[in-house]
Amino acid sequence: MSLAEKFPLSPEDYLQGEASADFKHEFMAGEVWAMVGASDAHVTIAGNLFFILKQAFKNSPCRVYISDMKVRVEKADAFFYPDVLVSCDGKDRDNKLYKQYPSFIAEVLSPSTEAFDRGEKFKAYRQLDSLQHYWLIDSKRMLIDSFTRQDNNDWLLHSYSDAEEIITLPALALTCSLSDIYEDVLFDITDE
Repeated sequence: MSLAEKFPLSPEDYLQGEASADFKHEFMAGEVWAMVGASDAHVTIAGNLFFILKQAFKNSPCRVYISDMKVRVEKADAFFYPDVLVSCDGKDRDNKLYKQYPSFIAEVLSPSTEAFDRGEKFKAYRQLDSLQHYWLIDSKRMLIDSFTRQDNNDWLLHSYSDAEEIITLPALALTCSLSDIYEDVLFDITDE
């Protein structure tokens, strides 16, 4: 027997604790972990993408959220704080604490989270039937791994690394350039 035993939290306990927490936590299968701070590049990339999406979906039913809005993945018993997400589903408008029907999620990678964002988190996100696009955005160099859900439910990967490349999000009828997402980003390998 160990001196300290871990007791898993329920989703309800997690949400109650998160409402009064001093900092954000993610939740998966009863376990909770604190979110870490982000680098200048990380924040700039997320802000640029939010701005691009916010402008694109002005006067539309789609809503764009940045870093402080949770996504609930019920099938994975998880809550995450994506860097940027888009939901075009009216059912998400009524829930003020989290969204369950995103069509687009982007995570800006950092050394401490990259393996999780590419692995377990993406595995959980793939269980969201509404999700059509998942981006993993590098904060150390100009590179986006864009995953698009196919009709057979497989995910097609396309990597973008040329500043003038045009990125498309077919499910959202949106295009943007890689250089717009990385505008004003100063790469520093010592970040994060």
